[in-house]
Amino acid sequence: MAERVLVVGAGVVGLSCALRLLEAGHRVDVVARDLPLETTSSVAAAIWYPYLAFPQERVSAWGRTTYAAFAALAGIEGAGVVLRAGTEVLHEPAPDPWWIDAVPRLDRVQAPAGFADAWSFVTPVVDMPLYLAWLGRRVLEAGGTVTRLALAALPQGPLVVNCSGLGSRLLAADPTTTPVRGQVVVVEQFGLEEWWLAEDGPTYVIPRGDDVVVGGTEDAGEWDRRPAPEVAGEILTRAAVLVPEVARARVLRHKVGLRPARPAVRLERVGDVVHCYGHGGAGVTLSWGCADEVVALVG
Repeated sequence: MAERVLVVGAGVVGLSCALRLLEAGHRVDVVARDLPLETTSSVAAAIWYPYLAFPQERVSAWGRTTYAAFAALAGIEGAGVVLRAGTEVLHEPAPDPWWIDAVPRLDRVQAPAGFADAWSFVTPVVDMPLYLAWLGRRVLEAGGTVTRLALAALPQGPLVVNCSGLGSRLLAADPTTTPVRGQVVVVEQFGLEEWWLAEDGPTYVIPRGDDVVVGGTEDAGEWDRRPAPEVAGEILTRAAVLVPEVARARVLRHKVGLRPARPAVRLERVGDVVHCYGHGGAGVTLSWGCADEVVALVG
């Protein structure tokens, strides 16, 4: 039976849930303090990669579903999704990553100088401003609405899907949800086609169509959204070890996002509320898998 559903939160998780619910025949309205391009999701690099999200078994399953969904979206005009090859480098030899079964293929490769291990795989890279705008249009075209509304508590009445991220500290009375600050530097596109990732920092260089996102930081418990110039310098220095051209690239802008971290992703139904938050640094990576489970919980 079709339900009227109120989705709280307009980041990538909230919009993905809204669209899947609309596709399932429900009446859906999205309400959020921050509209899509104002959310933490808009700051994301964003590469499919399970990061700061637990537990591993559920994350791997959600990630596998999401990988397939993004692979299907790659190449669709305006969606901002591209499949790109890249390499992760490590300072010590390591076993295969725990999420290896979520990707079609992962190859061990020769580690560059200064590193002890490396692997390469193809993964979706998502230009978040483009993708969030596309996703928002899809929600509207499917008959949903997106409205700015600051809430002091979760609404009473229709079925609610809580995708409020860090807002769940207040809306779900959940102090276990905490920020992990991430700062990035966006530089001009200098012809880079492959992404790079290293564990320290973490450090990543993610090419998009018109720019390159260079990161990053992992500052647990930090709420400050102001970019720090000295941190930006450290990020660029670390990234230049992986991609020397970064050091000479023109800086376009600085951005900071607060990842909604939690000991485990909360995805469960409690009465008339379905909670879906606490995705850490993997909101994009888990978005479609979690959205499918939300639809099942709704009904």
